[in-house]
Amino acid sequence: MTDNEKKLLQAEHRLEEAQMRDRQKERKARTRRLIQEGAILEKVYPSAADMDLTKLEDFLYWALR
Repeated sequence: MTDNEKKLLQAEHRLEEAQMRDRQKERKARTRRLIQEGAILEKVYPSAADMDLTKLEDFLYWALR
């Protein structure tokens, strides 16, 4: 393996690692947003905490029409 091939391989790995970090940051941001939105929903509509997900989804579709 030549020096240029090694450098190219290292650059590819660095790029992959950077992309993985970006995806992880995006996942963490999405998770945080979903948790915050769920907390707001329970604060505004406390009964949501006791509803199963299907009933909650149906209620939200009905209420937001």
